[in-house]
Amino acid sequence: MPAAQYQQRRDEIEHYFDRTAADTWARLTSDAPVGKIRQTVRAGRDTMRATLLSWLPDDMRGLRLLDAGCGTGALAFEAAMRGADVVAIDLSPTLVALAAQRIDADQLPGSIDFQVGDMRRMDLGEFDHVVAMDSLIHYAVDDGLETLRSLAPKVSGSFVFTFAPRTNLLAAMHAVGQIFPRGNRSPAIEPVSERRLFSALDNAPAFRDWQRGRSQRVASGFYTSQACELKRR
Repeated sequence: MPAAQYQQRRDEIEHYFDRTAADTWARLTSDAPVGKIRQTVRAGRDTMRATLLSWLPDDMRGLRLLDAGCGTGALAFEAAMRGADVVAIDLSPTLVALAAQRIDADQLPGSIDFQVGDMRRMDLGEFDHVVAMDSLIHYAVDDGLETLRSLAPKVSGSFVFTFAPRTNLLAAMHAVGQIFPRGNRSPAIEPVSERRLFSALDNAPAFRDWQRGRSQRVASGFYTSQACELKRR
């Protein structure tokens, strides 16, 4: 995808999370009551977050982690509770501000540096681990792969991320979701087949020194996402 198209898609995602559905996502990521459909999404996201965190060290003192697409900061908080120094970045100033408001950083064993911007930024430094939970799924497949490739040189330990698996059920749910009021919709999701994704990763020079680790799919009502782990050899 040309740079101009990537920028356009990034702007659309920022607008959705920062304006169109900021209140919806603030409620979804809280303990507030939600409808049945959102309950399935909340449960799915909770399970996925727990899965990704289970693939990280229990003791993260002295480790640096990038939470790429941090949203309201739930994963960043859990990592900092393990002692990690977290850089939590998201396109949405509204969600980043909400994350900073919800979390008392002074009480954490680790630290969280909340930032607004693109996860591809070159000035974020180097990391032991990178997590991208449900952030790459909104970009065209080639752009998601380019994001992985651009971040790979900065990572010394592992890269855990999610993708939208190409399934008939996911396609049907996505189509049905388009009839919801705009504030209830998610931004467009770009499904990809496991075979294509893993083949592209296996053949990418940037991942020559990496190996695929664990993979796990989470399906909960209107939430379907698949976790993938990449590790330095």
